[in-house]
Amino acid sequence: MKFINFCKKYRHSALIFIDIAIIISSYLASMLFLNYKIDNIIKFVQEIAMAILIYQVFLNIFQMYRDLIRYEIGKDYIKYMCIGLISTIAMMAISSALNFEYLGIRINILSGIFISGAFVLYRLAGRSIVSRMTNMKNLNLKTEQENCKQENLLIIGAGMGAKEIILTVNSAMKKKYNIVGMIDDNINKLNKNILGIQVIGTRYDIPEIVKEKNVNIIFLAIDNITQRSRKNIIEICQTTGVRTRVLPSTEEMIKKGGVMNSLRDVEIEDLLGRDPIKLDNKNITELIKGRSVLVTGGGGSIGSELCRQIIKYNPSKLVIFDIYENNLYDIQMELKSHYPKARIEAIVGSVRDKERLNSVFKEYEPKLVFHAAAHKHVPLMENSPLEAIKNNIFGTYNVANCADEFHAERFVLISTDKAVNPTNIMGASKRVCEMIIQAKNKESKTEYSAVRFGNVLGSNGSVIPLFKKQIAEGGPVTVTHKDITRFFMTIPEAVGLILQAITYAEGGEIFVLDMGKPVRIYDLAVSLIKLSGYEPEVDIPIEFTGLREGEKLYEELLMAEEGLTATKHNKIFVTKPMNLEMKELEEKLDNLRDLEDNEITNKEIIKNEMKQIVTTYKDPEEVNKKEEKEEVTLKRNKTEAVVAS
Repeated sequence: MKFINFCKKYRHSALIFIDIAIIISSYLASMLFLNYKIDNIIKFVQEIAMAILIYQVFLNIFQMYRDLIRYEIGKDYIKYMCIGLISTIAMMAISSALNFEYLGIRINILSGIFISGAFVLYRLAGRSIVSRMTNMKNLNLKTEQENCKQENLLIIGAGMGAKEIILTVNSAMKKKYNIVGMIDDNINKLNKNILGIQVIGTRYDIPEIVKEKNVNIIFLAIDNITQRSRKNIIEICQTTGVRTRVLPSTEEMIKKGGVMNSLRDVEIEDLLGRDPIKLDNKNITELIKGRSVLVTGGGGSIGSELCRQIIKYNPSKLVIFDIYENNLYDIQMELKSHYPKARIEAIVGSVRDKERLNSVFKEYEPKLVFHAAAHKHVPLMENSPLEAIKNNIFGTYNVANCADEFHAERFVLISTDKAVNPTNIMGASKRVCEMIIQAKNKESKTEYSAVRFGNVLGSNGSVIPLFKKQIAEGGPVTVTHKDITRFFMTIPEAVGLILQAITYAEGGEIFVLDMGKPVRIYDLAVSLIKLSGYEPEVDIPIEFTGLREGEKLYEELLMAEEGLTATKHNKIFVTKPMNLEMKELEEKLDNLRDLEDNEITNKEIIKNEMKQIVTTYKDPEEVNKKEEKEEVTLKRNKTEAVVAS
């Protein structure tokens, strides 16, 4: 190790010394080859010194001492040959001009050839030696690799990603992986080799190849691919029961320092199969740039992602407001590390505290307000319904009033699909929030709007982290009902659409995001178990626990009476504003205030009072029975249609 560190420290000087030695030895070799005798030492030394100077000039012009030997490739060796040629011509020209010509044209040309060849040979040898030395640590840890069984590896994709994986495996991970072949849909690549590894089939051959070659692990090494195609390939891999890892984007590979470090396990997002959403960044920039922006609940899943995306559009300041200091601190430190010049204010406080909100609005004068603070966990709110009223309804009421009083330009409520025909307190409370901002919009100069969407993958309280934890513990994976479905979207996708939606806002709208097709939670559990390399009901059992209090089988994104119209973006729709007056709504809110003031905790009293405000609020049993009946009827009709055909 001391020798390695010494070489690293004096690398530049060592390379210059070696190059000088090559030049001198090449000239001596040329003279011996031509039986040339040295009869004038002084002239010989002068011409050799001039040769050394000329070669050093061109080696530096071509910046050959800046490159790391172990990363040199074919074009670098061509550079050495060019340097030999140019230096030889320069040597002969300068010798002729200065009347040196002691060594003569033949020796100069032959020496130039020798020098070029020697450069390439010693650099090739040096690359091999340095690579071996830098990998010594990995080789010293070979006992760990030797003790583990070598895995048969199948690579999907025969491009640059596959090439990098093969190089990495061959240089440092041969004891861990045995590459059995590559898969590529380009039939022109079939039976062709990359670094000795053959393309042995297309995606449709994967199941057969996995069995034939006894594959233990699959690497999906295709970067430039549509989400639908990625989903299809992963689903094929899923049928094999073999663990699959995915190579992400080139940008992620650069950040994580190489192909092998970038490979990740297949995530459920890969199976959604939705193509990336395109945003009109110009409109979003015009909306945010140079304005003060406030995000309530900024430490949460949606709130923190709002902060990450908003800061990219250069607001004059970003005010992050949250009651939970740990999450607040985390997002503040993250953003400051990436945007050190941005003004980021992290404020601890509750949306229930009117005085605290007043002071924040007064000091920072936000022009755009994103209200993401809320209690969102359905079963917890069923058990503590008064807290949903305090935090969700009156928290929203407080922030909305501050936006009006301190002349914010726009107020955006982050809503949920559970507000549609709600069957629980949480959903009903969010529906009241939507009613507040629609009524408030009619009497204020501030433009109020809401954005409604379903579940986001990986959020706090999401089912995905729970399933992963249960799988890691060996199961069982718990699902409430075999037929329960939910809409899913990634957090960045949802937030990007929120920002796009508000550029269309004129006031009073509820924007509805296209969540794609609903996903059956049972299918989600099965996929995650398979993606983890296990067999459902064999290695990991699935248990049905029954619907939780307030939970319904199917979520809806739109109330039937609202109507729906398209916007400029194909993933964003807008509902027709309801005719709500703030005065009328205030009377109903007063009844809820009485519950709060008197600390009424009786669940039935609270639910009945909420039903007076949200007329679409129904008991989950009533809704679920109807939905189950409709589902049975639908299945029966499909069966009869198949039999008839």
